[in-house]
Amino acid sequence: MKILVTGSSGLIGSEVTTYFAKRGHSIHGMDNNQRAVFFGPQGDTTWRLKELQNSLTDFSHHELDIRDRQSVLDLLKEVRPDAIVHTAAQPSHDKAASIPFDDFDVNAVGTLNLLEATRQFCTDSPFVHMSTNKVYGDGPNNINLKELDTRWDYDEQNYENGISESFSIDQCKHSLFGASKVAADIMVQEYGRYVGMATCCLRGGCLTGPSHSGVELHGFLSYLVKCNVEEKTYKVFGYKGKQVRDNIHSEDVAQFIDLFIKSSRCGEVYNLGGGKDNSCSILEAFEICESFSGKKQKYEYLDENRIGDHICYYSDLTKIKEHYAEFEIQKNLENTIKQIIIAQNSRS
Repeated sequence: MKILVTGSSGLIGSEVTTYFAKRGHSIHGMDNNQRAVFFGPQGDTTWRLKELQNSLTDFSHHELDIRDRQSVLDLLKEVRPDAIVHTAAQPSHDKAASIPFDDFDVNAVGTLNLLEATRQFCTDSPFVHMSTNKVYGDGPNNINLKELDTRWDYDEQNYENGISESFSIDQCKHSLFGASKVAADIMVQEYGRYVGMATCCLRGGCLTGPSHSGVELHGFLSYLVKCNVEEKTYKVFGYKGKQVRDNIHSEDVAQFIDLFIKSSRCGEVYNLGGGKDNSCSILEAFEICESFSGKKQKYEYLDENRIGDHICYYSDLTKIKEHYAEFEIQKNLENTIKQIIIAQNSRS
């Protein structure tokens, strides 16, 4: 099977590339290292591309910008992949405010370019889109919360298992990044529901793993670990450091994508995160990280929270497990953080 992976040098893209290549599939990776443009040298993924090229035998790299419509059309016409996994994005809601045109062109227009190229040249190929939980905006902050010693948590029974796919994405503050991802998310759904293509949007929690090039504006656990290992100061923005995220290892994301491609559906949406069992606050992440690294976390607390930031968010995995009963989280939070520490130490 030929699989096209956009953002193939990034965290999820490179994990998906490795996952399917090791299972005998031919991979076409599309990436132009925009993370280095968006985030500077810390975001550079050239090292990951070299790893892929050195370790995989049936991997073809295409230095291509998804905003270049004609080049996208030409590539899809030439390759005609059996599946498309779209992970390329401008991933930071903080950064989007300073580059709104670039953010929308990459996240929304780039996604449309890929969808239309798929419709024209490989309509029957499953299309998997890495969306984000930021499509829900700050709506989850309207849920009643309870303050515990080290975290915030939901104080309504309806959200005992987290946020489900039926949660509204409307009439709330998203950040410009969230808005561009909403546009892409809805477009992917429409190519499924209106055109009849096999598509799904994966509304990810905090996607993480040892291959992540975390920076301050993007990559929660990866950047936190980097600060700990290098003994740098981590900035905590508001909510007493008790804001909660659910975290999912990139290998588990790749595992689900495999299940979807094998048994695809039209216009589906799934909240794909670690769920409540793999959620943590910033304070709790500090503690876990310190237990493995042996280093005290240095941090600075700032009262002002980030615009549109979630106070508490973890994914309700009920729907995803109903549709794909085989799906199980393989990498728990502690194991994931330990892996990131080992990887960070090897690169320091």
